[in-house]
Amino acid sequence: MPLDVVVLAAGLGKRMRSDLPKVLHPLAGRPLLAHVIDTARTLAPRKIFVVHGHGADRVRAAFPDSGLDWVLQAPQRGTGHAVMQALPQVSPAADVLILYGDVPLVRVETLKRLLEGAREGLAILTAELADPSGYGRIVRDGARRVARIVEQNDATASELAIGEVNAGFFCLSARRLAPWLSKIGNDNAQKEYYLTDLVALAVADAVPVVALKVDDQWEVAGVNSTQELATLADPARIDVRGALECGRDVSIDVNCVFEGRVSIGDNVRVGPNCVLKNVSIGAGTEVLAFSHLDDAEIGERCRVGPFARLRPGAHLAREVHIGNFVEVKASRLGAGSKANHLSYIGDSEVGNAVNIGAGTITCNYDGAAKHRTVIEDECFIGSDATLVAPVRIARGSYIGAGSTISKDTPPGQLTVARARQVSIPSWKPPRKKG
Repeated sequence: MPLDVVVLAAGLGKRMRSDLPKVLHPLAGRPLLAHVIDTARTLAPRKIFVVHGHGADRVRAAFPDSGLDWVLQAPQRGTGHAVMQALPQVSPAADVLILYGDVPLVRVETLKRLLEGAREGLAILTAELADPSGYGRIVRDGARRVARIVEQNDATASELAIGEVNAGFFCLSARRLAPWLSKIGNDNAQKEYYLTDLVALAVADAVPVVALKVDDQWEVAGVNSTQELATLADPARIDVRGALECGRDVSIDVNCVFEGRVSIGDNVRVGPNCVLKNVSIGAGTEVLAFSHLDDAEIGERCRVGPFARLRPGAHLAREVHIGNFVEVKASRLGAGSKANHLSYIGDSEVGNAVNIGAGTITCNYDGAAKHRTVIEDECFIGSDATLVAPVRIARGSYIGAGSTISKDTPPGQLTVARARQVSIPSWKPPRKKG
């Protein structure tokens, strides 16, 4: 008998707190839905129907030339309604396997068991959970046969105490599915058409319901929030030693440490092996590998690292770049300013659109007191410049590479302060004795 697979992937996923359709959230570098489709393909089905709705264009675009059959569910009125949309394209002679686009870890062996169970009637997967909150409960009769599935919002107190839950996977013949779908109603708390009503309809028609309980709960665990997906490359390799607050679509790589109070805005990416302590990071910023940020404030769309260090009192406005082996301490950098290589910026006020060349140092400590360096807007500081505080680099100044600047500069002019180059033709290198 041929097999048709229906993958339900239309949900909004409100708890993901993301603009990205839930089934496109990445797991191990690929969308959740991709893992489900790959598993389905190992069963050699005749067709794979993907029922999509929220973010339909983005979902289809993520799988170009994939050989999938796309079915639009608009509006979304529940899982039963979703399968109804695909039913006209399902072969009447096929077995139908129903999967979920946000449940990516189910094993092929488990699905094969489900297909085998469907030979007797309706096969479903269940799991035993210590905390079954949010799941439909498996209600059994006195003979321990499955009688029905009750959704949490419709369950009584005694039904809520049941630990065996519906994992959501169904398998049955299309000839049984079609008439049962036509009988599903929406007389429930959500006013939706529940696919779980298939169980009660099967029982009413004296069709056996085969409930296969999985041994590993994670296999049928769905992704309903970024906490469950983790937005982490590896949840086992993160150390949170204080309070970590994340926005939408945040990505955190391995071996990061968060101390004190850390606030991360939307669409922020934190690379591997970073340490963040008492830091706030604006939306769209990227912190690259091996960066150490301490008591710092970072604006939107900044780029920090790799191997950057922000010490206490560092404040970056929007779109600031702090590159590899750059250290910033007790300083403010204005919008669009950049220090991309090998520099120290301490006790400084840096304006907007300033370019600080490689090897630049602000000499802020005279052995007894700290002094301020002020770099006004649109200045260009050449490589290997030394700025001896207190000093003011006026707006639009251009500092020649290798200069030592100890006096205020005039605006809009090139300032060069370096020793005259001398070559000595008669010079000879010293030689070792012996």
